[in-house]
Amino acid sequence: MRSFRDRVRTSDRARTGDRDRRTRDRDRGPVLRVRRWPGVLALAVVLPLAGCAADSGRPDAAPSASGASAAGGGGRASAAPEVRAQLRVDGDIREYLLHRPPAPADAADGDGSKPLLIAFHGRGADAAELRAKTRLERAATARGMLVAFPEGLGHGWGAGTEATKQRPDPDLDVRFTEALIKHLVRTERADPDQVYVAGFSNGGSMALRMAAERPALLAGAASVSGQLPTGAAAVEPTGPVPVMVVYGADDPVRPLAGLPSPPPDPEEPILPTRSARDSAAAFAAAGGAGEPATREEKGYDRTVWRLGKDASGGDRRSDGTVQLLVVDDAGHTWPGSTVPPPEGFGPVSKALDATDTILDFFTDPGPGH
Repeated sequence: MRSFRDRVRTSDRARTGDRDRRTRDRDRGPVLRVRRWPGVLALAVVLPLAGCAADSGRPDAAPSASGASAAGGGGRASAAPEVRAQLRVDGDIREYLLHRPPAPADAADGDGSKPLLIAFHGRGADAAELRAKTRLERAATARGMLVAFPEGLGHGWGAGTEATKQRPDPDLDVRFTEALIKHLVRTERADPDQVYVAGFSNGGSMALRMAAERPALLAGAASVSGQLPTGAAAVEPTGPVPVMVVYGADDPVRPLAGLPSPPPDPEEPILPTRSARDSAAAFAAAGGAGEPATREEKGYDRTVWRLGKDASGGDRRSDGTVQLLVVDDAGHTWPGSTVPPPEGFGPVSKALDATDTILDFFTDPGPGH
């Protein structure tokens, strides 16, 4: 059994194969290479997603993309359903996987705009691993949603506000996410009024940071096994936005009660965090919510705060809620996943499908069923 420090250091590596296979998969597909460019100009390049075919050996891998795609003169993507693309932001070349929903039969009758989900992988993982673990791209595209899986620099996210040696600009990923949303609104006709973020572990904390600091940008956010950073890296919610926090009651890596004093990690500091309940309650307070109500459901407890209708902050869903789902017999895992977690991460609950639960919440963020 690995030490607590080792489990935290690799807490977000939801491996779907051994290290050699993961390296081979990356080598066969486009590889993330960070290059420095002057200025902050954003430039998009869309590439065929050869990596999807390489992922076919992974459990629950998405189906391969059909057909090649290329960037047009204005950076507009073609109609290929799945691509790997690049976006230059703040001098970095950033990559993301993009999954497009099939065009509806009556597409000509509307404006063609689509809801957009940005999904952040955990630390030590990558976009393809989150895709395999969650099947978010299948569930989201079936609902007519665009879904983008961005790649974190160094396989992680700056979920906290404190500058570190590894992440001297703590706001870099916030600006990247903003730029990615703006780009997809322009090139993929994403609906700016239906933009959502979700993530796992460190990626879940990143989703919560976006919701906390950019509530008017989002129509909803969800985190699985991720909490709000506290201490010197604290993130404070600034306005109302519907938020769902899904957490394993028996998480051995990032405990339900939070990590107020995490062990040191020289590779990348582990952030202290609030408890899962305090993370949700902070969003409830920022949204002018009253007292919560908790009820037992099959395999989990659901706590719901109703957002106040008169809360300031430009919220577009003031009739929404903040929800905390504490899942029984679940560890540092994605409930409902069929991908086995790494050793020491605890069990995967089958009582709840986190993917469908989160997407249903985005569609209707009101009181839980």
